[in-house]
Amino acid sequence: MAFLDRYRTPADLPQRLPVFPLSGALLLPRAELPLNIFEPRYLEMMNDAMAGDRLIGMIQPAPLSAGDERPELLKVGCAGRITAYSETPDNRLLVTLTGVSRFAIREELDVDTLYRQVVADFHPYAVDLVSDLGASDVNRPALLKAFRDYLNANDMKADWDQVDAASTEVLVNTLSLLAPYPPEEKQALLEAPDLKTRADVLVALTEMALNRMGAGGKTRLQ
Repeated sequence: MAFLDRYRTPADLPQRLPVFPLSGALLLPRAELPLNIFEPRYLEMMNDAMAGDRLIGMIQPAPLSAGDERPELLKVGCAGRITAYSETPDNRLLVTLTGVSRFAIREELDVDTLYRQVVADFHPYAVDLVSDLGASDVNRPALLKAFRDYLNANDMKADWDQVDAASTEVLVNTLSLLAPYPPEEKQALLEAPDLKTRADVLVALTEMALNRMGAGGKTRLQ
């Protein structure tokens, strides 16, 4: 992901950022999020981004307003760069975002665009711009065990050669994206202060999901 080298400090990222409010969606640094875009406001947003710096802010709406036409936004999201873009015959866009850095909303702007825009503060999350920072503190064996137990409980398989080859950061963040947990737990993964904490939260959530499954519940990876 050499293109991420252009973002070395928060000053390399724009203050003005278009945002895509989507409940349950999670983007994290150097992980990929595929999107199927069909609403006119988000088609406009993606086209404008492609003509500009290709950066989009993914953020969740506040739980009690998630179904509103203009929901209140949570205060922390993650900016991603459009790294794949294709058009379909029925006028949809298939887009992949690669996470760059989390941000805090300083304020929402009054704009004429169909989509919403904010003033983003990347400075609290400068650590996101350093690849694999804190990876040595992650209990990778515990993470892999929780992942393996989860797959076995759901009769699912993984390409273990690919899993073993992944960096610890990519492994933690990709598994966090795939985890089938509710929006508030996704937000907890997003707001974890460091990679070790995110991995610990992910293991704890997975163990709780396994316990629920043992009690008759069902939970599956996305």
